[in-house]
Amino acid sequence: MSKAIIKTDKGDMTVEFFEQDAPKAVANFKKLANEGFYNGVSFHRVIPNFMVQTGDPNTKDPSKAHLAGTGGPGYKIDCELDGENQYHDRGVLSMAHAGRNTGGSQFFICHSRENTAHLDRNHTVFGKVVENVDVVDDVRQGDKINSIEIID
Repeated sequence: MSKAIIKTDKGDMTVEFFEQDAPKAVANFKKLANEGFYNGVSFHRVIPNFMVQTGDPNTKDPSKAHLAGTGGPGYKIDCELDGENQYHDRGVLSMAHAGRNTGGSQFFICHSRENTAHLDRNHTVFGKVVENVDVVDDVRQGDKINSIEIID
């Protein structure tokens, strides 16, 4: 099982990927991370006791800050909703989208199961924070991802 270290302003989180459940989402995330796509993106949406969202390249450019939440990599990937691990729990990484099969680079990390169960099998779960999940609680809107290191 491959992993990643998401290095943020608030600390590092180690993620384990669910490659069997969401191979396309995992491959896409790893590709973007290895290209440095996520370096410097902000957490543009933070809802306490729900989730923190990031992955929009518009957040890197102050002149495009008003577009936060609308950007992506220039392509879309299909949802993968049938795997065993498609449940939104504390620390889960899931693809953000604007409707089925419209994901790209934006993803969110869940604070808890309490307010995220309705997302099950509607958003692709592709990994989970397995070390330092408390960092998710410390993230505030505007905090950045400094880099993501993929560990195969």
